[in-house]
Order: sequence, then C-alpha cells, then structure tokens
Amino acid sequence: MRIFVGNLNYRTNDSGLRAAFEPYGDVTEANVVVDRYTDRSRGFGFVDMPDNSQAEAAINALNGQEVDERKLTVNESQPKTRSF
Repeated sequence: MRIFVGNLNYRTNDSGLRAAFEPYGDVTEANVVVDRYTDRSRGFGFVDMPDNSQAEAAINALNGQEVDERKLTVNESQPKTRSF
C-alpha cells in the first residue's frame, strides 16, 4: 500500500520517515518529496508498505501523532487526478 504523509517537518529526510514507519512493519520505500529547484523538502512524502494490515496499523497509529515536532497527516495515497 502507498501511504501519503503530510505536514512533515522540513528537516525530516527519507531515513527519518522510514524510521517512523518501521515499527509497524516492512517498509519497501520511504521518500520525502523535494523541490527540484531548491532541493528543499515540500513538507510531504510517501511510504510503501507491502502488507496492507501493517500499513493500516501504521496509518492508524501515526495519523495526528507528532514526529519531528509536527503533527502528521497520514492516509492511504489516492491516485492523482488531472484537470485539463
């Protein structure tokens, strides 16, 4: 399952994001999205967990919890819709 993580501290990096989710199960990928021009975090990221029950446990445990002094918004990632 792909998980959206919002309201990240700008100092949080990929390994910090991974560390927050690993207590709940296997993490195959954790990425903080960065601005391509400034190389600064955009304040959100994505985590991939192969086991849906572990992913749900992580979402329930971390949504609204403080990580790196910021309360996270954590939910299942939704496909991006394009508007023309």
